[in-house]
Amino acid sequence: MVSPLKIVVDDLSGPEIAGFLDAHVQQMRSRTPLESKHALDLDSLRKPEITFWSASDGAGLVGCGAVKRLDAGHAELKSMRTRPTRQRSGVASQLLEHIIAEAQGMGFTRLSLETGAAAFFLPARRLYEKFGFQYCGPFADYRPDPNSAFMTRAL
Repeated sequence: MVSPLKIVVDDLSGPEIAGFLDAHVQQMRSRTPLESKHALDLDSLRKPEITFWSASDGAGLVGCGAVKRLDAGHAELKSMRTRPTRQRSGVASQLLEHIIAEAQGMGFTRLSLETGAAAFFLPARRLYEKFGFQYCGPFADYRPDPNSAFMTRAL
């Protein structure tokens, strides 16, 4: 298990987080057909309805995640990413636990997400299952897509 992370709200102004997110978007583009890619770029993540967190340890930035307000009670989990060299080390679990608690504190009663349906995304889907997310149909502006898996949980 990795040592506790420093998880903070990030204003997305630093070069390290910009590079980290660019790598995320590039990876999603390489794994998902363009019409099925829903990863947000830096400018899209700066919108007022989004709260973004970065996670760091002594070695620097190791993960990130965000929530996007859909309505008064429903939010969407966005931009979950762990530094590739730190995958399967507990970073994503600590970050997701923090984001779920923060979403509850913001008054949301439901948290939903879209992730890939391909084998590459299986570790992410297993993580979400471990935290109580269940498969559901498309929500918000999403449409049925064979490349997408939709999940939700009550908070």
